[in-house]
Amino acid sequence: MGIMIDGVWRADGTFPTTQGHFVRQQSGFRSWVTRTGEAGPSGDGGFKAEPGRYHLYVSHACPWAHRTMIFRQLKRLGGAISVSVVDPFMGENGWAFTAPDGTITPGSTPDEINGARYLYEIYAKARSGYSGRVTVPVLWDQEKRTIVNNESSEIIRMLNSLFDEWGDATLDSYPPDLRAEIDRINPVVYDNVNNGVYRCGFATTQAAYEEAFDALFRTLGELELRLSRQRYLAGDRITEADWRLFTTLVRFDAVYYVHFKCNLHHIADYPNLWNYTRELYQVPGVAGTVNLAQIKRHYYASHANINPTRIVPKGPAIDFSTQHDRDRNFA
Repeated sequence: MGIMIDGVWRADGTFPTTQGHFVRQQSGFRSWVTRTGEAGPSGDGGFKAEPGRYHLYVSHACPWAHRTMIFRQLKRLGGAISVSVVDPFMGENGWAFTAPDGTITPGSTPDEINGARYLYEIYAKARSGYSGRVTVPVLWDQEKRTIVNNESSEIIRMLNSLFDEWGDATLDSYPPDLRAEIDRINPVVYDNVNNGVYRCGFATTQAAYEEAFDALFRTLGELELRLSRQRYLAGDRITEADWRLFTTLVRFDAVYYVHFKCNLHHIADYPNLWNYTRELYQVPGVAGTVNLAQIKRHYYASHANINPTRIVPKGPAIDFSTQHDRDRNFA
């Protein structure tokens, strides 16, 4: 997997675990863009919302980065915030901007902002002596030449409201009247589903795996019941809670079911979750953010400790464009 220690990249090839349980590292850059550059929730300031100033580094394969691409698309911020897409294969040098043979994989891009070959070079530019994992997404400030934030849940909050002057101000995925419910459901989905699939896939003991597996499918069952009673997770409107869940659901049957041993049920086995996933996929603009070829390439080819042959399966055949009936059930 690789890690930076005192500003130097180390290809250690391991995933962090404690007693067999996968442990996700906390994001290391937590500053906020604000409307006038005033201090944000992190306490520091100087990052004013401006068009053309900020740049996103993402991977089509990564569900956390996918959240930010959905918000950039739905908020119509393509002209205000530029983007670079790393190659789906993660080798010994971590996320890279080219495939191992030096070519650009369709859907990926070179780094035209900093000219980096590997994403760890961006982290080194941002903080001398940085120690920690090198992850996507990254929100980069072209003016200050540093990373503002690499925590997806915070980046999507910024994209949701702080750039409305240059995007779609009519769309609010964190509306005041639903915030309490959104904030209640988000940790449940994160712990047991978003991160839960990784806790299954990267567990190194049977007990740790089974604990994560049981929590994952218990929660999916609860979400299936919830979606039988209401159209979306927080109520009658699509909110950030739905997009946070969607990026895991859309990868589930193609990757997590097999590769991460999350094989009790497919998402397609849950009538409400499956209809809900298709509805979200069919929201205008969202389908273009889903790249199953890169998703499968990353997981199956990058995780040699799980899939030593690195063979990428050709299937399954999944059609997210088939008609859903959520509008009929919840008119």
